[in-house]
Amino acid sequence: MTLQITSGSKAIAWTAANCGIEVVAAYPITPSTVIPEELSRIQPEHGYEFIPVESELSAISAVIGASAAGTRAFTATSSQGLLLMTEALYNASGMRLPIVMVVANRAIGGPLNIWNDWSDAMALRDSGWIQLFCKNKQEAVDTLVQSFQIAEQTDVPVMVCFEGFYLTHEVSPVEIPDKEKCLSLLPPRKPKHTLDPANPELIGAFAGPAYFQKYKQEQLAEFNNSMPAIEKAAQDFENKFGRKQIPLIEETSLQDADYAVFTMSSLAETTEELVETLRTQGKKIGTLRLKCFRPFPKKLVAAALKNKKGVVVIEKDASSNDQGSLSHDLKEALYENNVQLPVLSCVCGLGGKDVRQKDIERAITELAQGKTETIWL
Repeated sequence: MTLQITSGSKAIAWTAANCGIEVVAAYPITPSTVIPEELSRIQPEHGYEFIPVESELSAISAVIGASAAGTRAFTATSSQGLLLMTEALYNASGMRLPIVMVVANRAIGGPLNIWNDWSDAMALRDSGWIQLFCKNKQEAVDTLVQSFQIAEQTDVPVMVCFEGFYLTHEVSPVEIPDKEKCLSLLPPRKPKHTLDPANPELIGAFAGPAYFQKYKQEQLAEFNNSMPAIEKAAQDFENKFGRKQIPLIEETSLQDADYAVFTMSSLAETTEELVETLRTQGKKIGTLRLKCFRPFPKKLVAAALKNKKGVVVIEKDASSNDQGSLSHDLKEALYENNVQLPVLSCVCGLGGKDVRQKDIERAITELAQGKTETIWL
């Protein structure tokens, strides 16, 4: 691996190129703009097709066509760009196309805001795409390599989510996986069915009432059964590159904790630092980080939180049911696995609002005092 001092966006672009991508189609949108810019700049070195398009809908449509033709296809976007792709995202997953897309998470307007929260990816949480939320640049780079393996083994598209500005624009050391090693994990695609003029086939056919529900049932069953492939890809990467990987969830100081903080993405690092400080004060607090948001590992999460006195959910999104989407999914997981404990949903960080350690500590204190109504930090 090559150690580089660079931004998260450039690291993602270089890693995607090293994964043997064959087609890239993208339209620039802040804060993911540098990813397609850099992929365009380095295209002559790697030889993939770079398609500059007029919108994000065109970008995802182009990679759908490329993937259906049997190539390894990639794109990147953020916020309103991801929403503009919505129609085609459902087609991509429904057609079982192993596309990989990086989402530099950014708030959805209005009002207009270019800063970070999770509302863009959360809006597409039921689109049939695997969603992996990364807590730092290095994990985003490593997860990108794994995502091509996951997608191509399961025929389920993958979103690699990492935080806009905090991680896309941060300049710090990051190890870029070598192309030779990446390709040893990612052999050329050999799909069973492709769009090939020499052997005409129909992909994305019309389905009437007699077949549509059965197809969706099978699609979602295979989607929910993709977790073993996610775990295998993480283990394969770890064996090849020697760096510890987290496929689904990560526990920090959780085993003997009285209270847990449940969160994702870069908020996990903030929380882990706070927990370390609180531990020195004799407070038994732990962190449970969710990396794989979709499919949601309900049994693993419920087992990790069993026997705790309560859990605080810290999340950068809000939904119309007066709690965040992460809180909703957590409560469902606990209920289905017969785990009963108080849950305090904390909405924070919307539109780039700073989330401080003292805010998270306040939430832990309020939970310990019996509060379970949603709070905004």
